[in-house]
Amino acid sequence: MQQEDDWDRDLLLDPAWEKQQRKTFTAWCNSHLRKAGTQIENIEEDFRDGLKLMLLLEVISGERLAKPERGKMRVHKISNVNKALNFIASKGVKLVSIGAEEIVDGNAKMTLGMIWTIILRFAIQDISVEETSAKEGLLLWCQRKTAPYKNVNIQNFHISWKDGLGFCALIHRHRPELIDYGKLRKDDPMTNLNTAFDVAEKYLDIPKMLDAEDIVGTARPDEKAIMTYVSSFYHAFSGAQKVRHANRICKVLAVNQENEQLMEDYERLASDLLEWIRRTIPWLENRVPESTMHAMQQKLEDFRGYRRQHKPPKVQEKCQLEINFNTLQTKLRLSNRPAFMPSEGRMVSDISNAWGALEGAEKGYEEWLLNEIRRLERLDHLAEKFRQKAAIHEAWTEGKEGMLTKKDYEVASLSDIKALLKKHEAFESDLAAHQDRVEQIAAIAQELNELEYYDSPSVNARCQKICDQWDSLGAMTQKRSEALQKTEKLLETIDQLYLEFAKRAAPFNNWMEGAMEDLQDTFIVHTIEEIQGLSTAHEQFKATLPEADKERQAILGIHNEIAKIVQTYHVNMAGTNPYTTINPQEINAKWDKVRQLVPQRDQALIEEHARQQNNERLRRQFASQANIIGPWIQTKMEEIGRISIEMHGTLEDQLTHLRQYEKSIVNYKPKIDQLEGDHQQIQEALIFDNKHTNYTMEHIRVGWEQLLTTIARTINEIENQILTRDAKGISQEQLSEFRASFNHFDRDHSGTLGAEEFKACLISLGFDIANDAQGEAEFARIMSIVDPNRLGVVTFQAFIDFMSRETADTDTADQVMASFKVLAGDKNYILAEELRRELPPDQAEYCIARMAPYTGPDAVPGALDYMSFSTALYGESDL
Repeated sequence: MQQEDDWDRDLLLDPAWEKQQRKTFTAWCNSHLRKAGTQIENIEEDFRDGLKLMLLLEVISGERLAKPERGKMRVHKISNVNKALNFIASKGVKLVSIGAEEIVDGNAKMTLGMIWTIILRFAIQDISVEETSAKEGLLLWCQRKTAPYKNVNIQNFHISWKDGLGFCALIHRHRPELIDYGKLRKDDPMTNLNTAFDVAEKYLDIPKMLDAEDIVGTARPDEKAIMTYVSSFYHAFSGAQKVRHANRICKVLAVNQENEQLMEDYERLASDLLEWIRRTIPWLENRVPESTMHAMQQKLEDFRGYRRQHKPPKVQEKCQLEINFNTLQTKLRLSNRPAFMPSEGRMVSDISNAWGALEGAEKGYEEWLLNEIRRLERLDHLAEKFRQKAAIHEAWTEGKEGMLTKKDYEVASLSDIKALLKKHEAFESDLAAHQDRVEQIAAIAQELNELEYYDSPSVNARCQKICDQWDSLGAMTQKRSEALQKTEKLLETIDQLYLEFAKRAAPFNNWMEGAMEDLQDTFIVHTIEEIQGLSTAHEQFKATLPEADKERQAILGIHNEIAKIVQTYHVNMAGTNPYTTINPQEINAKWDKVRQLVPQRDQALIEEHARQQNNERLRRQFASQANIIGPWIQTKMEEIGRISIEMHGTLEDQLTHLRQYEKSIVNYKPKIDQLEGDHQQIQEALIFDNKHTNYTMEHIRVGWEQLLTTIARTINEIENQILTRDAKGISQEQLSEFRASFNHFDRDHSGTLGAEEFKACLISLGFDIANDAQGEAEFARIMSIVDPNRLGVVTFQAFIDFMSRETADTDTADQVMASFKVLAGDKNYILAEELRRELPPDQAEYCIARMAPYTGPDAVPGALDYMSFSTALYGESDL
């Protein structure tokens, strides 16, 4: 240690070593200062005031130093540095030639020497391996750890580490998963060193204290820098080993503590449970009966409270106690501890035996309670049963005597009498049914007397009163039954007459109501036949009126007979006829109303007959015109179809002929207008059908519009053919040939050709369309031109357009492009002034506005691209 304690000033004269020491010592200091939330940047500047130097010593020693001076003056800084140096000296470190003034002045050599002294004392001096310590101990530790690795031979702390394999071996020995040592090469020291430094910083929390370039580029790396960095590995790995051993001890102690706690818990729970069982068994064995039902029920309620509230927690405790015992024995066995033996009398078997005795006492107690309660309950039940039956019987008899003495039958109707009889019969049945209850009441009273019930006198008095009242009710019931039967016979005769009146009055009343409804019903007819049918039905109705009047007289006679019987026998009638609400006054009033409505219906039928005659005239008037105009329109449509197929002469002659034909059709318009007027009269008369014609105004309108549209379309086709002929240079003979071919293959005269018809037409005109894949592709191309909407048919105009393109000489995009090139003087672009000079003004401006700027290599300002413009004109690109 003396050699290391003496600071060799000559060594610091090597700039390479000084650079390595600066980086290593700075990183080492920061690895400790970061624990205090700070760091240094410049080792000789940041320690000048002594504050961070004192903080570093506190962190690495774990002790508190004297309170530092916070002033900014030199004397304050010297004081702080001296406190730090004194603390170092107090740890047995001899400081040679290192003074506080040199540190405060920022002397790099002295500052590095001081830090090395601190590193030796606090990071290296305490290292001990096999009776060696400090530097020798650290070197021996490195040799032991790297001995199994090839190409690693640690003999010192300088050149033995230059290839980096020593650092990698230390890491791999302790953390083999961090480095793939087999892939390292001795001839690649830079990779080895950087791998070790990066892994140590990332996974071992060892800051990067060395640079691979400095170590490789120096013939002999700085020994102090290497020792400082290697000591960090020693502390990192030896600290982890101590943690593992400490964890093992803590784990063993924790298991032991947990087992001891489980043993204590078992002993406590077992003692508590056994004490509770000892207190509870005497209470359950007490069999002294109570004198009252209430007291016995209270005992039962206490027992139920014990079962619901007190016992369940103890059941849970017993179960938990057994679980804890088994768990404890399992843990002891797994941790190689001897089995637990509870105190005497607290074994699981002792607790089970005590619990069995508890349940035996509990079962006997419950049986005794229930037997005692059943014994007392029998007497209370009989007394309560007597009171309930007596109360029910007394409630039933209440008001019965008043009901049996009433004379309500004297003012009742027959239906009321029958209802009273049925009600009385029901009462008699009810009376007979209550006979059993009276007998039961007497039997219960007798049993209570035999059992010497304490309240027997009151029971006997109440029973006697019930029996006396029962005899009285039987006599009154018989008397009322005889009076009801006598009154019933008297009213049955009157009831039969009421029933006959109701049976005949109801259908007659319905007939009159139906007649009034029919006579006042609003009828809707559309033909003379319908109104004639209504008139015939009305005459038939009038023929039934005399017979109806006879039925009315008979019904009124029944009512008069009822009145005579009531007056003769002085019957007190209550209410009206129970079978109907119809009375004689209502019948007479409705009959008078029917007689008033008959002549009104006669007049309405006469007026409607006249209106239907006028409607028939309007139908015939419309039909006579529609039956002429409808066929005329159909004929004209057929003529136009033939004209479009069979036209001869030049296109101009055909156009003149069609326009004359169109004029003759338009001149027919007044007749259409006249028919519209007739149709308006029919609509105003609300006529919805016409058997005299199959034509409606809607049919005529649609036919007329189709006729005008067809002639106009045919004229337009001739005009388009003229335009095509003039634009494409097609001769009249060619057009005639095209028309003849088209008409020849248009066999259904629809004005269009199907795909196969069109194909046959093209072949007849000389087109070479073979029956192979190439021919089908060519025909598909032609169909895409003539039928772009894929409707499956080809019109004559599309046929003409296609044939004109195939036979006429037309301009192409290449021809237009060549023309522009001539105007541009054989250039690939054209200028605006050239267009204005060569073309009319409006066309020149049209081109200038739409031509894109030319961007070729020979472009000049203002150059326009006439090539893209030409292709756009023919749809080969966007304009």
